[in-house]
Amino acid sequence: MIRETLAVGLLQCNCTILGDETTREALVVDPGDGADLARVEDVIARHGLKVTAIVITHAHIDHIGGAAKLKTRTGAPVYMNTNDHGLYEHLDVQAGWLSMAPPERTEIDVEARDGDTLHVGEASLTLIHTPGHTQGSVCLLCPSENLLIAGDTLFRDSIGRTDLPGGDSRRILESIHTRLLTLPDETEVICGHGPGTTIGRERERNPFLKPGVRF
Repeated sequence: MIRETLAVGLLQCNCTILGDETTREALVVDPGDGADLARVEDVIARHGLKVTAIVITHAHIDHIGGAAKLKTRTGAPVYMNTNDHGLYEHLDVQAGWLSMAPPERTEIDVEARDGDTLHVGEASLTLIHTPGHTQGSVCLLCPSENLLIAGDTLFRDSIGRTDLPGGDSRRILESIHTRLLTLPDETEVICGHGPGTTIGRERERNPFLKPGVRF
């Protein structure tokens, strides 16, 4: 599988492009706020990919702000969990937090529901609803690649913040323990920002995931 992850936009969101070497089908996860969209398009062009889906792990501006432009340029449908529609409707408020101009909005074409499956060539990716960072946060699991794209739910040595609208500290811990830590230790994790990790490493070392931790 073709796989490239770029840190894009003002807050350096990790945008991941997954493509199939045979069919050249691809999906883009979290295209950022649009500031570095040309870099994402360069990857797509360099590999000769046709984007068939744009998947949003959650509706914070640094992850979804570039979705409208990428959809216009590729024609690919946008997937997002319906529980984050309220956040998406207030992109102007989110832009104000960062003192940036509100990005263009687009219709959400497909609801990203828990258990739904997307395909990149012969590879299957399963959507996992992991509320907590936002109400509609989702991760993508690709078993054939031992790969989890975690959005802002799980980080190396940390977890997603829950002090923004829609955040819930109890639910994010529940999501991680019941939906992510059940995966094999060797599962590679692409986080929403910063370096990657593995499920086994976070199970062993993440201070937020120790037994009895509350915050």
